[in-house]
Amino acid sequence: MAQGKKYKDHFLLDPEIHYLNHGSFGACPEPVFEEYVRLERLLEREPVIFLDREAGPAMQAARQALADFVGCKSEDVVYFPNPTTAVNMVARSLDLQPGDEILTTNHEYGAMDRTWSFISEKSGALYRRHPVSLPVTTHQAFVERFWSGVTDQTKIIFLSHITSPTALCFPVVEICQRSRDAGILTVIDGAHAPGQIDLNLADIQPDIYTGACHKWLCAPKGSAFLYASPEVQAWLEPLVVSWGYQAEAPSGSKFIDYHEWQGTRDISAFLSVPAAIEFQKKHDWAAMRADCRELVLSARDRLHNLTGLEKVCPDDGEWLGQMAAIPLPELDEKRLKQRLFDEFRVEVPLYRWEGRPFLRVSVQAYNTPEDIDALLSALSTLLPQEVI
Repeated sequence: MAQGKKYKDHFLLDPEIHYLNHGSFGACPEPVFEEYVRLERLLEREPVIFLDREAGPAMQAARQALADFVGCKSEDVVYFPNPTTAVNMVARSLDLQPGDEILTTNHEYGAMDRTWSFISEKSGALYRRHPVSLPVTTHQAFVERFWSGVTDQTKIIFLSHITSPTALCFPVVEICQRSRDAGILTVIDGAHAPGQIDLNLADIQPDIYTGACHKWLCAPKGSAFLYASPEVQAWLEPLVVSWGYQAEAPSGSKFIDYHEWQGTRDISAFLSVPAAIEFQKKHDWAAMRADCRELVLSARDRLHNLTGLEKVCPDDGEWLGQMAAIPLPELDEKRLKQRLFDEFRVEVPLYRWEGRPFLRVSVQAYNTPEDIDALLSALSTLLPQEVI
């Protein structure tokens, strides 16, 4: 990760902080941020031109760039401010009946769990969090374990591509294939996938897929997308009914018309996504991701040597990208997180999953071995004081 020092200068992060939490909100490179600010200024200079006359073609170009990047057609993808909003639209569009089941795992993001629980309470459906225990072994074993939760009442499978609390890459290609064969709708939460792993929706073939652009793709905050296969687009209802419904100038796609325009809002973050894609192409991001993954694996080994606890997954390439979740001994994770930041200037998430404290380390292009050294040094000092 010798390049990490070089890339620190491309990001606007505080150089005094060891920032190991890219997975939460991402970080935007300065050239991409400058494009975002340029667009903001254009909006304020002549709002009518920007929003009334140029927004349609500009959004089409931004959708095309994103579609090429994620492997789908531009008419099958729309921008949303975040994956949570996108999944809310999908969940509220479903005609769920009492007794219907949404099958998921116990590894899902909390906001998504809350969304599906809310919808289930309203509809009488059942949101089933099928347990997948740690450590995991192989993708094939995961598929069989997860599929054992499918019943005759399973109407929806909701699954993370890369989990937030456990940082695991799930085998969504295999799950989507089985679901198609069984006639079960798939909704995939790919918040952490774009920019962290190779993503090709044509290979996955989900019914619904949502991803964040502001995380590992390094676009500005408030940029995400929803992909919907042509077969499901007709029943997706707009979360906000606006001018796209019964459009005066239809685009030819109700999916785009219904979901792209939600009244007056700043679309600069969406229009900056092509700049983020171009930035990563220019800097050979595939090689950068490989370097980051090597540093993640090294960090994980060192952290486990410190704690003596079992790893959540094997070291092979199936499970891990640029994040790793590390179980910790019993302690007050909120207090330790605060001490890491206050006393050592280390920004890293600590939380509980299934009743156990965890730390999740993220490595992006701007990180260096010195950031990992700082984390290890801090934990070596604090863990003996904090372990209960």
